[in-house]
Amino acid sequence: MPYRVLGRTGERVSAIGLGGYHIGKQPDEQESIRLIRSAIDGGITFMDNCWDYNGGASEIRMGKALRDGYREKVFLMSKIDGRTKDSAALQIDESLQRLQTDHIDLMQFHEIIRMEDPDRIFAEGGAIEAMQAAQQAGKIRYIGFTGHKDPLVHSRMLEIAANHKFRFDAVQMPLNVMDAHFRSFEHEVLPLLLSDDIGVLAMKAFGDPFILRSNTVTPIECLHYVLNLPVSTVITGIDSVQVLEQDLQAARTFAPLSQEAVANLLARTADAAATGKYELFKTSNRYDGTAHNPHWLG
Repeated sequence: MPYRVLGRTGERVSAIGLGGYHIGKQPDEQESIRLIRSAIDGGITFMDNCWDYNGGASEIRMGKALRDGYREKVFLMSKIDGRTKDSAALQIDESLQRLQTDHIDLMQFHEIIRMEDPDRIFAEGGAIEAMQAAQQAGKIRYIGFTGHKDPLVHSRMLEIAANHKFRFDAVQMPLNVMDAHFRSFEHEVLPLLLSDDIGVLAMKAFGDPFILRSNTVTPIECLHYVLNLPVSTVITGIDSVQVLEQDLQAARTFAPLSQEAVANLLARTADAAATGKYELFKTSNRYDGTAHNPHWLG
């Protein structure tokens, strides 16, 4: 398993991260716990989760899996939806309780998908106050944000933060073989993060899983493309031993791609990617949990 540095934090994390959503979809809780521990035993140290995943089941299962010495082996990340100080503070404490830990290494503002989300978070009485208070109290170590909708929203979040003299430690966003062709986070946001030494967390390598249904690329090619970008980790859903083994294989076999190989992958996916029909997280609201549950925002 290759390990990479998470921006200016200096933390070393596994190049493959275990996604929290899919681990909560596993019908058998004990099987999901075994998967998490098998992933850690295989060298995966970056654990992704979120306060709202599967009604809290994802965090509860991960908390159980990280008992018996496993917590010390991982870099633990979770996310909150609250946009107000009070709602964010409550969600941070609930995540800590479910994950059975006294601190979360990286806590992120989840689903920054609306142009007004940055304004709410950085307003007086906004969620940034709860995040910074939790950081000062030792409940969280680093602060980031995530979103999947449009690079313009990410850029605005970074701009509003800078206006408040705040710099994020990490940012999570979709990066895949089709993103370069349509509302591209790779082209519009990645350079901003690298210039400010902010840790880059990639997600949606398979488009969950619609990119694979385009029949233009293989799973290993999808992962290798994203691993070839200057990212700290590629967070991917792992819901079976077979998928875990595939991801470990992708990490073991990865070598930097030539310019010709990258050009070939992009050419192969160009037509399918042109309108975003395989990146439904950008073009539909099916993945917008906070749109379907606005009360989570506070």
